[in-house]
Amino acid sequence: QVQLVESGGGLVQAGGSLRLSCAASGRLFSINVMGWYRQAPGKQRELVAAITSGGSANYADAVKGRFTISRDNAKNTVSLEMNGLKPEDTAVYVCQLRRSGMDYWGKGTLVTVSS
Repeated sequence: QVQLVESGGGLVQAGGSLRLSCAASGRLFSINVMGWYRQAPGKQRELVAAITSGGSANYADAVKGRFTISRDNAKNTVSLEMNGLKPEDTAVYVCQLRRSGMDYWGKGTLVTVSS
C-alpha cells in the first residue's frame, strides 16, 4: 500500500552536517504523521523527530536544537536536516509514515559520525 525510500546517509566527521530525505509512494491519502526513527548497535529503535500534515513538529531531547524536520505534502517527502552531529548519532535512520491508524517503514539509511 505504501512504500518509503530513504536517501542521504553517509560518513561525516563530528560537528558536520547531513540531510536525509524520504520519498513516499502508493496510497497516500489521509496521512497523519511522517517522521524519523533511528537504531544504533545494541540499542532499541527510538523516535528522532516527527511532523504532522499541518506542520507541527516534535523532537527527541537528544537532538533538539540540532536537527530540523520538514515536510512537503505536495511531493510526499519528508526531510531531516542534521547539524552538529555527534558520534552518538551513529545509527540506521528509518523513515516512518502513519496513515489511517497504521504505520509504514522504510528500509533505512546508515549515518556514521566519526570522533
